[in-house]
Amino acid sequence: MKKTNQLLLTIFAILAIFAQPLQAQDKESERPVFKITGKILEKGTEAPVPYASVALLDPESGQTKAGAVADFDGEFVLSNFGVGTYQIQINLLGFDRYLTSEIVITESSPVYDLGNVILVAEAVALEEVTVVGQRDLIEEKVDRTIYNAENDKTLIGGDATDVMRRVPMLSVDMDGNVSMRGSSNILVLINGKQSAIVATNVSEALKQIPAEEIKSIEVITSPSAKYDAEGTGGVINIVTKKNNLQGATLNINSSAGLRGSNLGLNANLKQGKMGWTLGGFGRAGYNIIGSFDNNQKVTNADGTTLNILQTADTRNNMMFGRYNLGWDYDIDKYNFMTASVSFGLRNMNNRQDGLLTETFFEEQLVSSLLRDVDIRNLNNNVDVNFNYTKTYDKPQKEFSISSLYSQNNLTNDFVNSLYNGTFTDIASRIKNNNLGRNQEFTVQLDYVNPLGSGKNQILEYGAKNILRRAQSDFAYFTAEGSDGEFIQIDDIAFSNEFSYDQNVTAGYASYTATVLKNYGLKAGLRYEYTAIDADFRNAELETDIPSYGLFVPSLNLSRKFQKGNMLKAAYNRRVQRPFLNFLNPNINAANPQQISQGNPLLDPELTDNYEISYSTFTKALTLNFTSYFRNTTGSIQPVRTVMDDDVIFTTFENIGQERAYGFSIFSNINLSGKFSLNGSIDGYYADLNNGLEDPMYAASNQGFVLSGRLFANYTLPNNWQLQSFAFMRGRQVQLQGSAGGFGMYSLNINKQFNERRGSIGFGAENFFTTEFRIRNELLTPNIMQQSVIGMRNMNFKINFNYRIGKLSMEPSRRKRRGVSNDDVKEGGEGAGGAMMNN
Repeated sequence: MKKTNQLLLTIFAILAIFAQPLQAQDKESERPVFKITGKILEKGTEAPVPYASVALLDPESGQTKAGAVADFDGEFVLSNFGVGTYQIQINLLGFDRYLTSEIVITESSPVYDLGNVILVAEAVALEEVTVVGQRDLIEEKVDRTIYNAENDKTLIGGDATDVMRRVPMLSVDMDGNVSMRGSSNILVLINGKQSAIVATNVSEALKQIPAEEIKSIEVITSPSAKYDAEGTGGVINIVTKKNNLQGATLNINSSAGLRGSNLGLNANLKQGKMGWTLGGFGRAGYNIIGSFDNNQKVTNADGTTLNILQTADTRNNMMFGRYNLGWDYDIDKYNFMTASVSFGLRNMNNRQDGLLTETFFEEQLVSSLLRDVDIRNLNNNVDVNFNYTKTYDKPQKEFSISSLYSQNNLTNDFVNSLYNGTFTDIASRIKNNNLGRNQEFTVQLDYVNPLGSGKNQILEYGAKNILRRAQSDFAYFTAEGSDGEFIQIDDIAFSNEFSYDQNVTAGYASYTATVLKNYGLKAGLRYEYTAIDADFRNAELETDIPSYGLFVPSLNLSRKFQKGNMLKAAYNRRVQRPFLNFLNPNINAANPQQISQGNPLLDPELTDNYEISYSTFTKALTLNFTSYFRNTTGSIQPVRTVMDDDVIFTTFENIGQERAYGFSIFSNINLSGKFSLNGSIDGYYADLNNGLEDPMYAASNQGFVLSGRLFANYTLPNNWQLQSFAFMRGRQVQLQGSAGGFGMYSLNINKQFNERRGSIGFGAENFFTTEFRIRNELLTPNIMQQSVIGMRNMNFKINFNYRIGKLSMEPSRRKRRGVSNDDVKEGGEGAGGAMMNN
């Protein structure tokens, strides 16, 4: 209780300091400032229309004199022009073109306000449902890149992992691990929040979210001080579909395929000030078969070699589900509340059938062992959110309180069955039980205060406290034969309980300003203090982890040019606390030739990011060029040694330094509103070094990493739509070797019917390839390992979607806020039991 009171006092003290009134006065220029402003709304709903392109035209020649892009609230400002007669043209895919009558700008009347501009959707309204045409798949905003997943029909029947593969600047491997510009240390939010399930394992959490529920993916490469300091690579925000509805509706979506099926139901009810949402879906994966090959060669001190060959057939089955209940209430014009409860489950069974291990000393076979390995990775979680927001008459002024409680229960077990010498009967078995629980409680306060009378200066400040607790109860058992009783191993290294408490208290301030008409500035400073307490049930294992405080600055600059072109530069410092996978001391020995164990004493990583980008727009083309440099110190890297029985043992230390020099290029082309093509190329040069001097353990590696994607969409007559997608990731440089590259592709055709209430389609994935094979390599002075993972993921599927009920859309009157926690460094290459996925 004493600690809690101290935390609350800290939070309110920070707010009290930040809440001192600040004044800003606008300086008037001696020369007139020519400016045209307006706000773009959608006809019928009066909802703001973001990201429309606005052009200032010469009525006689039709030449463009200036340009701009509407912001998220549909507002735009045209500047950088002089006295004259003009027309304004507004374009956005899915809406009819808007053209004003002639506007006269003089020195005596330099400012003109168009007021509200109403755009008309190209599609017609059906009963009470408004259907709009397809917007651009990729949009460029001042501080983020947005991928509109709701317009990608090839994603039907997929999950969030499939969506991520289509997003520029992101790369996703075959296991669903996401990286941004080569860094896997990223903050992943869902509607601005992060739950314990995402903190536990991002790749598995993404598989619980169906693609049909995702509206867009926002990629923020240079986060401001408002965001948590974690996430070296940046921030990814998954925005799910939300409607401001009056009435009731039920939406059914399903997919059945060769390797997976899903079924989802979502209902909405809105009457007056109160709204309810109830939704759920389940997804099953089956018939996922593949292969595993491993060749590891160990060189002994006397120069002799030991060569181990492993082969196995693999089988995977999985079941995912997520269910949620949401509530919102408009108290009055200025106050509203939201609350939600969500439940999720993730059950995975991974099997290696006939894992044959042959050991050769020099050229002579010395042993041959046959095993069956059965791994269970089970997970269930609950999230409870409550948010209160107060707005004011002054535009953009807002105060909010957000809270989150999240609990994630995990079971990560394996049974390794060893056959006798004739490979006919099971001689013995080893079992590892690893039960875990991750809990979070978060309170966050945010205040947005525009300075002065205009919108060119905004001050944001707030405070946050996150209490986390992770527990792992692990034990090893042995048994004789196929039905003998399991007996627990009495060894604290194999059977113990581990708890890890983390308390992060933070305060931040961020200042945003527009200066000299076309220049933007956003600067901020965040301070975070982290206290850690780790403990084993058995006191013989000591863990003393010191507390630490960090200042995290950020700076974003922008320069607008004519026609909406923009140049941006940014710097920020990020911290990456070690993910629980790296910390968990449970020994993972599902494959007895390659075992791993986490390190509870790891420190955080620190990264400095520098970035510059340029975006340009034409009538049908969008281009973005970005270059960046990232420097990480105290990088968490694996340390691999050879144990006495020639087993490769992996743990983790803060011994690495990483430098990455990268670039990304992406483009989007739209022709006549029927055909669109977009693609991107991402690449970086990685320079890694673990900083050790002992030649047996010193390691460094360098090389280029490239990835690319291409998406095409064509709208056919009679409500048919054809879409295709392809993705490729090249060989990935790692400190001690490399991870193999791979590619995938898909084709989808979709037909809408019954006044677009329903759709049915057919999809095919990787239809020219029977099995993907990914080759990974590990090289140290005394270890050479090459492994090949095969997966048969050719898939054919049928998709069906239908909407029941009538909706009337109303404009959103508020921005929804919520808790956005980032947890810690993801991955761990197999370290650990309950707090990771094997």
